[in-house]
This record gives sequence, structure tokens and C-alpha cells, in this order.
Amino acid sequence: MKGHHLAELNVGKLLAPVSDPRVAEFIDNIERINNLGKRMPGFVWMLEGSGSPGATEHAIAGDPLYVPNLTVWESAEALETFVWGTLHKKFYEKRQEWFEVLGKMHFVMWWVPEGHQPTLDEALERLEMLREQGDSPDAFGWDYLKDATMWKTHGCQVAAE
Repeated sequence: MKGHHLAELNVGKLLAPVSDPRVAEFIDNIERINNLGKRMPGFVWMLEGSGSPGATEHAIAGDPLYVPNLTVWESAEALETFVWGTLHKKFYEKRQEWFEVLGKMHFVMWWVPEGHQPTLDEALERLEMLREQGDSPDAFGWDYLKDATMWKTHGCQVAAE
């Protein structure tokens, strides 16, 4: 979309606190994967913390196990390439070792004007909008983006069984 970038929020609930050995492999690799993302063509911006791995200090709803990943990309293609065309895919495929399976939508995308850095509150509002209304121009999942294809073979289930 001309003049806009793609924002995405992915939230997860860790199985244990960040200092627990059960999530150590994930925590120990957050910076590695984030740094890979920052070097990708099409990367624009990422919500980061100060002192905690990744954005884990940004606990959602006061729950330190419920953590966000909020980024902005030039295009859906750039985000897809990072998610499923790099080392990130290996960690994505192991997510159930470190995160609870959430029984509701936990990923949302939306278009932002170039230069805009969304807040976590803004992103959580978009996620709630998607949960309540389904895909719309203001909040959507991968299937809303007609040019996005990699998610079809690599994506996760929307809800727990």
C-alpha cells in the first residue's frame, strides 16, 4: 500500500518466567533472531525493551508471561521472507516448547503511515478489533493479504483444539 508500511503484533504466553530453564533456548536466542530481522531487507522498526531480552519487559495485562512482538515492515513480502525464509522459521516451528497454545487469535497486522511507530496499546486494540470483527482493512491476518502465500504452508492454527 503506497505511503504505508505493514505493522504486526504477535503475542504469546510463555510456559515459565524468562529466567526458567524451560524457556532458556527461546530467551537465549531472542536477540539473535531480532538482530537477524533488523538486517532483513524491508525491516523498518521493532518494539524493544531496556535490559530484558527482546520486548519481554512489556508484559501484557500485567502478566510477565504474556509478551509481545511488535514490528513494522515495508511490505507483507518482507515480513513473510523473514518469518518463513530465515532461521526464524526454525524457532517458529518450536514455539510450542516455550509458549502456551492460545485458544484465541494472537496475531494481527495493519497498515500504518510511513514513519509511524505503533504503541503496544494501539497494537492490542488492533488485535481486539480482529478478534471481535474478523478481517477488515484496519486489522487482519495473513489470509486477508492476497499476495501473501508462504503462510499457507508454514502458518499455525488459529486456535487450540
